[in-house]
Amino acid sequence: MKRRIVKSLGVFILVLLFIVTTGVIFPENTVITTESENVVAERILIPCGNSIGIQMDVKGALVVGTTQDCEAQIGDRIIKVNNTRVNSPEEVAEIVSGSEQTVKVEAVRNSERVEYALTPYYDEKTSEYKLGLWIKEKIAGIGTLTFYDPRNDRFAALGHGIYEPETGTLLDVEDGKLLNTKVNQITIGKKGEPGEIGGTIYNFDNPLGNVLKNTEMGVFCSASDEGDINIRNPLVAATPNQTQRGEAYILTTVDGTKVERFDIEITRVRHHSKAKSKSIEFKVTDERLLSISGGIVQGMSGSPIIQDGKLVGAVTHVLVNDPTRGYGIFIENMLDAAG
Repeated sequence: MKRRIVKSLGVFILVLLFIVTTGVIFPENTVITTESENVVAERILIPCGNSIGIQMDVKGALVVGTTQDCEAQIGDRIIKVNNTRVNSPEEVAEIVSGSEQTVKVEAVRNSERVEYALTPYYDEKTSEYKLGLWIKEKIAGIGTLTFYDPRNDRFAALGHGIYEPETGTLLDVEDGKLLNTKVNQITIGKKGEPGEIGGTIYNFDNPLGNVLKNTEMGVFCSASDEGDINIRNPLVAATPNQTQRGEAYILTTVDGTKVERFDIEITRVRHHSKAKSKSIEFKVTDERLLSISGGIVQGMSGSPIIQDGKLVGAVTHVLVNDPTRGYGIFIENMLDAAG
């Protein structure tokens, strides 16, 4: 694989920092053992910070809206119609378009299978029968690449999963691409109004990688021979116990494709947080980033957090009431989820 790798080897409202660019809005106690610490401490990862696009195909046909009263709910993932497996809106339409007969639908809702019957209605504009559902099979959005793992030739991004917004259901991925993105605008975050990164996803025919897993701790992708991303110096992956309050920095992209360093201060470390994606609390201290974006904005999720020469975590959330503050996940949790 051709890549430039350095050989030297109140109440706050939280938002997930993944921006959706389609009609769909994305947007436990941890027990540390000596064995797990040793394993992570030996891992060499290459922090990234590149703005990236993720295009993901959902298993089945995802319901994102309804036009009539029925048993279907937003977030349902239709997998069968009349016992025939379906993988797209077109396949659903093909089954129901020629008949007004009631159809049997099998779907996945909140990780459980449900069945219900739907009666098509006749659409005079198209001269077809329809179920009265808005269905999508693809979702896409912008986030940040966290690291490249040279041991297995894989990328990790976001630090959290991609969810169906209405139900909060983690989406089950069928296929997907990791794509190049160029940042072309920043909406500054203000109190009560989260900012966001605006970017253009490009080079669809030459993806950086293919999406393998969408998990609560991040999105994981194989690296493609077609992509050539400017990968930075490799670092040791820190254990949670090596993450401390104090100075640190993030790598992220706020202009074009250039990855830049911005200073933060880790203000709190939750070694046994129930929410793994909020194990690290920090505030932005970099005056330049504050002037550009107001702090942490949507699209920065996945930005690697580095402290004392080690990769300690990734940005996951911004506090809407104070965009200068955010949360992050331990890098160990991302490695565990990557498998």
